[in-house]
Amino acid sequence: QINRNHFEDLQMLRYARKQHYHVHHDFDTYDVPRQPGPRVITFFLYLSDVEEGGGTNFPHLDLTFTPKKGHAVIWPNVLDEDPMVWDEMTEHQALPVIKGTKYAANAWIHMHDWQRPNEKNCSE
Repeated sequence: QINRNHFEDLQMLRYARKQHYHVHHDFDTYDVPRQPGPRVITFFLYLSDVEEGGGTNFPHLDLTFTPKKGHAVIWPNVLDEDPMVWDEMTEHQALPVIKGTKYAANAWIHMHDWQRPNEKNCSE
């Protein structure tokens, strides 16, 4: 079980036709020395079906998830053997929406409590 205080606030996403997000990783070395530590897990929830395109692609894994309302994808951002090191295999991208609109939400989960330090503006 993961303590809710480790979650960043839920972020809502909307991708219209032709919109996408380039290959990136959710791990940020900036987070490592901060109180909450790195983002260790990403939770990504599809809030709509997309008529065409809009998948979440993991190029190193040759894997693409098709948006389906109510489905979620969860992936690690760090290595099991060293959670202060990013797992390059989970670089990912949002493929362009060809037809329809993609609605989704994501939450990043940190190694330590993110909520309380953030509330006190001392998560840095």
